[in-house]
Amino acid sequence: MRVPVRALMVFCAFGLVGCGDDSEAENPTEPVEGTTESPVETEGEGEEGEPDSVEPFHTTGLEPGELIAIEPGGDTICSRGTPFRYFVRGGSVNKVVVDFAGGGACWDQVTCSIADAIFNAEAPELELLQAAMDAKVLTGIYDNENEDNPFKDWFLIHIPYCTGDIHWGDSTVDYTENLQIQHRGLKNVLAALGYMEENIPSPDELFVTGCSAGAYGAILHSNRLAETYPEAKISVLGDSGAGIITEDWFADSFPQWNAEATLPSWFELPGGSVLGLTIVDVYTEIANQHPDLRFAQYTTAFDSNQEIYYLAMGGEEVDWSGKMLASLKEIEEQTTNFTYYVTPGEVHCITPYSLMYQEPAVGPVVSDWLKDFIGAAELPAPIACSTEDCVKDVWCEECKTSDTPGSHCGHCITE
Repeated sequence: MRVPVRALMVFCAFGLVGCGDDSEAENPTEPVEGTTESPVETEGEGEEGEPDSVEPFHTTGLEPGELIAIEPGGDTICSRGTPFRYFVRGGSVNKVVVDFAGGGACWDQVTCSIADAIFNAEAPELELLQAAMDAKVLTGIYDNENEDNPFKDWFLIHIPYCTGDIHWGDSTVDYTENLQIQHRGLKNVLAALGYMEENIPSPDELFVTGCSAGAYGAILHSNRLAETYPEAKISVLGDSGAGIITEDWFADSFPQWNAEATLPSWFELPGGSVLGLTIVDVYTEIANQHPDLRFAQYTTAFDSNQEIYYLAMGGEEVDWSGKMLASLKEIEEQTTNFTYYVTPGEVHCITPYSLMYQEPAVGPVVSDWLKDFIGAAELPAPIACSTEDCVKDVWCEECKTSDTPGSHCGHCITE
């Protein structure tokens, strides 16, 4: 089903406080039948009688800035059985942002039973997307009117997240007699990427990203995109998904998702078991398999959301920041095509917010850093605030005094 709408994608933060809507989703609009035609016309004939044409680089039929929702059906599904849908926005250049949404996770009876308080259980409706755009909740990489946005003219494939499995799962789990969860993130991702492969078959460049839970979707599925588009220039950014977890949580909870089905066939599991897997393994294996790609992570030094999830997994919040930095350095040491940027403070995610265009307390504006990450001749060197500078949180300080606090302010810890 395709429903046109001129709006940007909704973003729900990866947080313990639910960002889902407890109301039931309405039935989607009736489908538009038929196929779209290429916006590029063939004109004239060459000297040898052959058509003098410009081959279209896409067959989406979308005007720049036009957004559609596609409800693919088939094997796709959200966690509680509601329909999955993804979104495509038209661009004017042969480049694509592939964006994996965030929105929590669930892994046991408790976390999966709390109605939409700890993870997004449904794909967003178009009305919600329009409201997010109108209210300027979504900016960052989605703002195609901002001249500082390096992706403003690109096509956008936005893959919502409603399966509680960081886009990795391929299982159906009965946590109790009356609580069945569809962890089918893999099926949903494949549907969206299948549309892309059919309608944008030869992109010049891809920027693969995701905020929070979406960061894990971005890194793992970047391998699939690299294999599908071997000629494309590809850059991958995990936004605020550092993968710092406890061993007990991993052993007891991760197997519920059957994430092994999503791992590449060539992926070497540490010790031959998925239970030995770490985020360092995921990044280093994929980065070394694809040395022509660029990989990066972004996070704040004291990301409040990631710290809270680490606490929920049995860890100590005070340990998270040090473990995060050690993980980033380990990936960088084991690869030649990975970098990172750690800014001060505690805000969770950067790509959905106007903060992307504002100076942090220390370091360059993130939009400028992204331009270098995707476009500079050399991969930018890692950047991380020092211990003293990391607590200088100008973004959250502004939230305390602003009459119109930004949508990022919900991540700021208030005293």
